[in-house]
Amino acid sequence: MRKEIIGQQFDEERALYNLRDTNVIDCVFAGPADGESALKEARNVKLENCSFSLRYPLWHVEKFHMHDSSMDEKTRAAIWYSTDGKITDSDLGGIKAVRECKDLIIRGCNINSQEFGWKCENITLTDSKIEAEYLFLDSRDVKLEHVQMKGKYSFHLCDSADGVNL
Repeated sequence: MRKEIIGQQFDEERALYNLRDTNVIDCVFAGPADGESALKEARNVKLENCSFSLRYPLWHVEKFHMHDSSMDEKTRAAIWYSTDGKITDSDLGGIKAVRECKDLIIRGCNINSQEFGWKCENITLTDSKIEAEYLFLDSRDVKLEHVQMKGKYSFHLCDSADGVNL
């Protein structure tokens, strides 16, 4: 049986570190303690209607789904080194939102993040809007469908052998 965390606020360092098999619903990750890495090394988590305003919230996370959530401009380096993730109907802000991730599906999102998607592998972005410079730098197996892009230097260090499909 999955655990649930509902309607709470977290601002301390590694507040939900190593969380497993849990639904996190209507939670806020912000506050005066200004902690980092709230969900570092979490596994099999679902985040629903959560808002983030702290650094490094989802590092080394596996099997996650973030839905109807938001990360503001203070959410620096939000999702790094994570695998097997799904991000739907969410707003991703802050510099370096996604980096060195593998097997991500991003659908129905608004993204405003410089340096988005660096060094990723097998990432699919559909029905989304993205504003970024150096979008998908040095990434492989990138698939885009119905994506509006704005920015400079997209796909730098990628070539057709890297499997960028538009």
